[in-house]
Amino acid sequence: MNIILLGPPGAGKGTQARLLSETRNMVQLSTGDMLRAARTSGTDMGRVVAEVMDRGELVTDAIVIGLIREKLTGDTGGGFIFDGFPRTLKQADALGDLLAEMGQQLDAVIEMQVDDAALVSRITARSTCANCGEVYNDLTKPIPADHICTSCGQTATFTRRADDNADSLKTRLMEYYKRTSPLTGYYYAKGQLRVVDGLGEIDAVAAEIARLLDHTAA
Repeated sequence: MNIILLGPPGAGKGTQARLLSETRNMVQLSTGDMLRAARTSGTDMGRVVAEVMDRGELVTDAIVIGLIREKLTGDTGGGFIFDGFPRTLKQADALGDLLAEMGQQLDAVIEMQVDDAALVSRITARSTCANCGEVYNDLTKPIPADHICTSCGQTATFTRRADDNADSLKTRLMEYYKRTSPLTGYYYAKGQLRVVDGLGEIDAVAAEIARLLDHTAA
């Protein structure tokens, strides 16, 4: 299956994508990860990405679509999870065209809905393992007292993103609602939108996503 995870910053898209990768052998396509990997890959596309980023410019939609095209021609596993793309209606059209061109389809779009106030509280309490990227939270998943990450098993430094503060998050939320939220109507009209409560416990959210995907596949 090919799916999109939609939701504002901190909704838990990355965590759920990782769980789907582990449980369903799906391939997570995170825009940020793809760009970082491409920059040091030495490929023709990687050199283009490096030049654009070194100039301090934004990577174009065409470049991102090119990176996705490369991934779609590789190991498909149990399907793809698009995390962080598309962000705009133009990108959604481009992704749809690319999938059709390659004989694939988008099976579901899962919107992880959250309450803004609760989201701000969650994000400002968030820390990340510097070794593996595992996310912790002062309220729901505190950093282990021995500072050994429960994911990678290593003694780790746990860091907070500089923009994980209330003012910065409100700005990021506004940008999300302005640019990305129109996608919910776009995919609803196509009959592909599914909704889950993104503020539930991680396992509960994962179970609901699994139920939706199983129902879609049936």
